[in-house]
Amino acid sequence: MTTDKIAYSASTALTITLTALASSATVGRQATVVDNSVNLYDDVLVTLDVTTSASALANDLAVYVYVSGSEDGTNFTQDDGVMGASDAAYTVNNPSNLAGPVAIYCPTSSKVYNKIFSVAQMFAGVMPRKWTIVVVNYTGQNLGTSSATMTGITYTNS
Repeated sequence: MTTDKIAYSASTALTITLTALASSATVGRQATVVDNSVNLYDDVLVTLDVTTSASALANDLAVYVYVSGSEDGTNFTQDDGVMGASDAAYTVNNPSNLAGPVAIYCPTSSKVYNKIFSVAQMFAGVMPRKWTIVVVNYTGQNLGTSSATMTGITYTNS
């Protein structure tokens, strides 16, 4: 008799500069690309922790997270800008070709907001060979101390 199990990897920081990310409707930050061809995770849970400014918030009162993937390890889902390999500025088109967005609503100043989402969910339940996130802050103020982490998931039978 077999039992289905879920194995979780250790939580790992994604390389993305979110602290002090300026507010913009389209200009955000791309994380360094994650290569899933090594770990072969069945899914990855991404957690974002964003801290709002002490100043009055405006605009959408939200942070938006998009996901870009590559099935061949080279060509990524992207907008007008080319998806790079490392932590860098990225401009999202409206409408966007990227998966998402996942919205983190941030209605209150000086507060930490958290959101967890599945990467595989963005690709019809299948993990891409390589992937990354793009975060757009549209709260009307720069973000405070903020970060992103990932936890790999592997389904097993024993």
